[in-house]
Amino acid sequence: MEVEVNKLELMFLKADSDLDYFRYRLEYEIKTNHPDTASKKNPVTLLKELSAIKSGYQTLYSCFKPTAVEQEEIKNHICATVDKTMTVIQELQK
Repeated sequence: MEVEVNKLELMFLKADSDLDYFRYRLEYEIKTNHPDTASKKNPVTLLKELSAIKSGYQTLYSCFKPTAVEQEEIKNHICATVDKTMTVIQELQK
């Protein structure tokens, strides 16, 4: 379960990084290929929408993080319970 949580966390971080790259690349393409239209509203609107999407990813990630912490706490509690149970079983076997 912990491996899956780590994979999901890495996916969110990669998505965040990819969105930054796409925004940078889009700005660069607009400036180099269409310098006369770089000041018009359409590309700017697209960049704002991309920023809104990135914000949504960050919100989703922040909602996901407490769940990962709780899963870790539950796993630790289960491991501690299993250890105590094994100790009791070993004592009973003696």
